[in-house]
Amino acid sequence: MMLLLGLILLSGVSLLAGATWMSPGGALRALGSRQESLERLILVEVRMPRVVLALLVGGILGLSGAVLQGLLRNPLAEPGLLGVSSGASLGAVIAIYYGFSASFGLATPLFALLGALLTAGVAFALSRFGGTLSLILAGVAMSSIAGAGVSLALNLAPNPFAAYEIMTWLMGSLSDRSWDHVGLAAPFILVGAVFLLLTGRALDALTLGEAQAESLGVHVGRARMFALLGTAFGVGAATAVTGAIGFVGLIAPHLVRPLVGHRPGATLIPATIVGALIVLAADLATRLLNFGTEIRLGVFVSVIGAPFFLWLILHLRRTAP
Repeated sequence: MMLLLGLILLSGVSLLAGATWMSPGGALRALGSRQESLERLILVEVRMPRVVLALLVGGILGLSGAVLQGLLRNPLAEPGLLGVSSGASLGAVIAIYYGFSASFGLATPLFALLGALLTAGVAFALSRFGGTLSLILAGVAMSSIAGAGVSLALNLAPNPFAAYEIMTWLMGSLSDRSWDHVGLAAPFILVGAVFLLLTGRALDALTLGEAQAESLGVHVGRARMFALLGTAFGVGAATAVTGAIGFVGLIAPHLVRPLVGHRPGATLIPATIVGALIVLAADLATRLLNFGTEIRLGVFVSVIGAPFFLWLILHLRRTAP
């Protein structure tokens, strides 16, 4: 309940904050008025899509991280492990490199979504008759291939402007996003969330091991498929509209795990809320903190997430038997 209350309060602050601050009363009057005004335009067309996307993107990243850590029984697992983020990045780079994004505004997110789904599909096909290790290895392989494709595109970029546009997208951002981006991403993210939430019972059983889980009537292969499909649809759509945003799927489950007794299935909803809180707070910080130039959301989250990652490794070394 406290997490939900914090999410609601932070969402309200995010709507009011920016280059032009608004009072709560002024924002309510602007929303309630039928007349078009600058305040209403800023709220409805600029800040609301940004807040909605922050909630959707952060939520699905936190949820997918919690599912993958439970499924793979690996505290360092996160959505990028399956190559979905890299596949989406490669798809977006192809759209930018060949000029599709210049002729069609939503070409970049559409190509990114297609890249994520193709990457996840190949990873699933490669690991279909294997176990968890096969899924990890297939994801790493696809991530490496997609990453190599992105590097090759940057190396062969026809002009500095194309390279700059590619790098800007890869850094991740919620700025200049509209309701069109929300409409494109939201259905896939919600479908992905449903698939991921269906794995809750299986995750609890998998704490005993795959053989024991199967003996309890849990279809481990189905749970693995749901996790991959949910990550592909959800994280692929999120990456498609915002660019690559790392560490959220890694951090969110660890922050909530002590609060729910370390039961994998119980972390799913709290990790979703905390993931949304992280992205919303980070996006708010990029707007309010003055760095001389705008710092990208993905860069800001990485600056915060990298030290946490190092702390986590040290913590695991101290607590390992």
